[in-house]
Amino acid sequence: MTTLPPAQTERQPQNRTQRQGRLRRTVAALLLGSTVLTAPALAGWAASQAQQNATPPAVTMVQDAPGSFADLAAKVSPAVVNIAATQEAKAEPRAQRGQAVPGFPPGSPFEEFFRQFQDQMNRNGGPNGGPGGDQDDQDQGPRGKTGALGSGFIIDPAGYVVTNNHVIDGASEITVTLQDGTAMPAKLIGRDAKTDLALLKVKSDKPLPSVDWADSDKTHVGDWVMAVGNPFGLGGTVTKGIVSARGRDIHSGPYDDYFQLDAAINRGNSGGPTFDLSGHVIGINTAIYSPNGGSVGIGFAIPSNLAKEVVAQLKESGKVERGWLGVKIQEVTPDIADSVGLPSAKGALVADVTADSPAQRAGLHQGDVVLSYAGKPVNNLRDLTRNVAETKAGDSIDLKILRDGREKTVPVRIDRLSEQPQVASADTGNGSAEHEEVAPVKGLKLAPLDRAARKRLGIGEDVQGVVVTGLSSSVDVPIRPGDVIERVGDTEVKSPADVRHQVTEAEKAGQKALLMLINRQGNESFVALKLKA
Repeated sequence: MTTLPPAQTERQPQNRTQRQGRLRRTVAALLLGSTVLTAPALAGWAASQAQQNATPPAVTMVQDAPGSFADLAAKVSPAVVNIAATQEAKAEPRAQRGQAVPGFPPGSPFEEFFRQFQDQMNRNGGPNGGPGGDQDDQDQGPRGKTGALGSGFIIDPAGYVVTNNHVIDGASEITVTLQDGTAMPAKLIGRDAKTDLALLKVKSDKPLPSVDWADSDKTHVGDWVMAVGNPFGLGGTVTKGIVSARGRDIHSGPYDDYFQLDAAINRGNSGGPTFDLSGHVIGINTAIYSPNGGSVGIGFAIPSNLAKEVVAQLKESGKVERGWLGVKIQEVTPDIADSVGLPSAKGALVADVTADSPAQRAGLHQGDVVLSYAGKPVNNLRDLTRNVAETKAGDSIDLKILRDGREKTVPVRIDRLSEQPQVASADTGNGSAEHEEVAPVKGLKLAPLDRAARKRLGIGEDVQGVVVTGLSSSVDVPIRPGDVIERVGDTEVKSPADVRHQVTEAEKAGQKALLMLINRQGNESFVALKLKA
């Protein structure tokens, strides 16, 4: 039991005595002073003081903190399994081992951490980690097979097991071990790299313990959660914590929408479940962020509502089909919002429309801002991407868009995705052009897109506009030398004078920013040019 220091234990009675003394002195001063209080008024004043000094009411809690997680752990742990995956290792130079980081793109905040961890474990000859907690056993000589350890959970008494794709990716053999030590070979039913999910199947003579999905949309930041898994290959381990944040985008795929948890999640927890206090799965532990190889209280879990739709498709057909709209989209920044007349930076800006796509057939245009999809608000790129992906091919939905400052509803019939739509490219362009204009336009040095400029920059005849040859040091706009400005506002431009005219007219109209369509190495996107501070 924790004992408070004497000064702290005595402070409360001293303060109460002081308050009582102040109350008596105040009443006496009021009675003796020039202001005379009647009995009812004095009674009302005393009641008011008593109410102020009273203990404030307790805050209503969304969840009651449990005295123990023991009953919950005993209830759900039998359905949580350990997964061992054997992969055929390819011979590779020693210097290159541990460099691959499956599941995370180059430059992600996890890449360097995993590389350092792998290098260290390779030097020590110990287990080697993968994204979100899978472990590999690797030697330092010629290699034949490697083993990955992760977690999973039984979602159906018939033996269907959910885990992460990166736990079993490339495996030639998969073994599932139950809490009682029973080991069974598992068959891969299907996997989905975009959401990092996989579904396995084991055969059993009797129904297996299983758990149910929760409705993750009802999970709040601050809710209690409990994670169960196989950290560092130690076997069933239980940790508890809260949901630290929702909707985290860790740049691991196009459908990122992670819960952030402070429950300890370590290597080997990948694919394991996170439970609410009812024992239902709210998420699948997938990734951690750590500078030291262990949990620092930042783990990420795939929400159950995203996972269960993918798992259902894998169970039914072994693959996942997604909807396709056929647009390249980009974020609406505050400057872009100002330039198109939006009160806040929400929505998804259409940077390009794919030929012969549902978007083109529905009449979507470059520069349209998608505000809602099938009645659901689109606050950012991920909202639109996920909603389109979850729509069945052939379904018709309504898009609410903003075009030329006016909202409009556009019906669209969604097709099946054959390849992943891409966000407007962020590739850079370099180069310079001749005949540079002497006076820059808002800090942009421009030149006509003539034959010499096309040859120097490798720009085809199909691209029309004005080439950016340089920027003044004061320019704060995502434009680079070599970009071609194709449109300013709603007007196509063919000369630096056209650009200057559109900027001047926008400034006269009192606009804070002006939307421009640029072409960078064949990829079109919109940028907002600030006109006023």
